Amino acid sequence: MADAPEGTPIWADAMFSDLEGAKAFYGEVLGWTFGESSPEYGGYTRAFADGKAVAAVVPPAPGQEGPSRWCLYLASPDAAATAGRIRGNGGTVLMEPMQVGEFGTMCLAQDPGGVFFGVWQGGTYKGFEATNVPGSFCWAEVVTREPGKSDAFFPAVFGYGVKTLVDPEGDFKVFDLGRDPVLGRMETTDEFPPEVPSYVQVYWTVADCDAAVAAVRKLGGRLVFGPMTTPFGRFAAVVDPQGAPFAVIDTTTTEGEMPVFT
Repeated sequence: MADAPEGTPIWADAMFSDLEGAKAFYGEVLGWTFGESSPEYGGYTRAFADGKAVAAVVPPAPGQEGPSRWCLYLASPDAAATAGRIRGNGGTVLMEPMQVGEFGTMCLAQDPGGVFFGVWQGGTYKGFEATNVPGSFCWAEVVTREPGKSDAFFPAVFGYGVKTLVDPEGDFKVFDLGRDPVLGRMETTDEFPPEVPSYVQVYWTVADCDAAVAAVRKLGGRLVFGPMTTPFGRFAAVVDPQGAPFAVIDTTTTEGEMPVFT
């Protein structure tokens, strides 16, 4: 498989103090099954949708416990060079580029507004084995209190083009690679809880948004927004029982005309 273009969302994982609880939750909500954990890589465990690797979960290393959150990794042909651009554009490198066996090289960082994300330089492992099918990655948005900083940072680091939604009531942009949008950027509202940091919202595809939300609630998660039907699909923003936010979307159920970007 060819390497993805630089800046493409390529992988997602999350750290959970209750790993078995996370596996049970996402197994029911998204239909995931799980492979064997890798003790040599801290218990890293891949999740599968219909036999294809779509994400991973991992327990925290001793002394590194913290809030659960999904980390979206963006593709890079040279993680060290990307780390240099992150620093040069006001971001913070939280974990220096580290080779993960023959699989590739990873780096963890934050943009100048505190948005947490990862960088992945593929080796033998190229990332998502499936996207845009039930249980897999579909889309992601940078949700930030400081949109100006994200708007300058991500295009400078990853070479994105930027388009703005024509909407006088909101501030939403998309970052693209040529004609293909790869990442959204949304400004937080006044209703956004002050204790919740800026973050990347990962969207997972589901066959039925309402059923997925019902499963989230039944298993101890909570609904933040929706379900709502849009031209892109019926979606909802939720939080899992361990505090990690994410979104579910049924892309086959749509309503309305596609919005205009300039």
